[in-house]
Amino acid sequence: MLEGTPCRCLNKLRQFPGCGNIVTFSQFLFIALEGFIFEANFGRKRPAIPIRNYFIMVAMFFTVSVVNNYALNLNIAMPLHMIFRSGSLIASMALGIIILKKRYSVSKYSSIALVSLGIFTCTFMSAKQVASDSSSDQEDGPQAFLWWLLGIAALTFALLMSARMGIFQETLYKKFGKHSKEALFYNHALPLPGFLLLAPNIYQHAVLFSQSELFQVPVIGLTLPIMWFYLLMNVITQYVCIRGVFILTTECTSLTVTLVVTLRKFVSLIFSILYFQNPFTGWHWLGTAFVFVGTLLYTELWHSLGSLLRGRGRPKEQ
Repeated sequence: MLEGTPCRCLNKLRQFPGCGNIVTFSQFLFIALEGFIFEANFGRKRPAIPIRNYFIMVAMFFTVSVVNNYALNLNIAMPLHMIFRSGSLIASMALGIIILKKRYSVSKYSSIALVSLGIFTCTFMSAKQVASDSSSDQEDGPQAFLWWLLGIAALTFALLMSARMGIFQETLYKKFGKHSKEALFYNHALPLPGFLLLAPNIYQHAVLFSQSELFQVPVIGLTLPIMWFYLLMNVITQYVCIRGVFILTTECTSLTVTLVVTLRKFVSLIFSILYFQNPFTGWHWLGTAFVFVGTLLYTELWHSLGSLLRGRGRPKEQ
């Protein structure tokens, strides 16, 4: 029964290209309910971090999401949109220097540059085919160029706002302590009323999901529409992923968190290239090498290995 499930899942999702709202709503609802029961103790536990700070964080996240999505209406092609977001590491480092007055070693600067260049290279080469397919639909003229410039400004704003949100989280945890589960709950519970604006679309796709073919869940033998099964698997895996990210934000700097999340996206990109059997060119190999070397530089693995080897080479004291 499990054989061929991943392929069937991807093919089915292609039949519902507008299902993003119901997927996002389901993720937020599940995480909010879990947090309301186990973290907020059914609303009886007071937040350790003042709730107004969570409202600010949610407002930042909402603004970034809206501006990123609206940029696609400003003559910004999806490939350019993807490439632009690969600059999140540089934006996070720049704001860390400006706002937090941080200073980094030469190896850190070099590692961020290498990882960003590697991701840019792989994304650019993967986006070329999409760009060539959609280039014929692009309109020309001064007006279109002005809208494009406005789109670039919107993407720049969203990139910097996203980096600022990471720094805001970092300063909150330094001031009020580490409360990753609480932050996870409020960041997903507070935006829930906003989904009322998307209720018709969510309901429409809930009906479509219920009309999908039936699927018998292995082991337990439960039968349900296959799209609801895929949605459940997506919600569970997303919960595990986002909980890990929120724990990471309490333990690491915003730059390190950005690096880890960016590397996760890079692995997803490479996996999609291989899974869908898209061309994996020499440029992709070069970009992958940049990311690998940049990550090693950031973790200072070579320095640690060198220290370890030097320590082994010293004679033991009598």
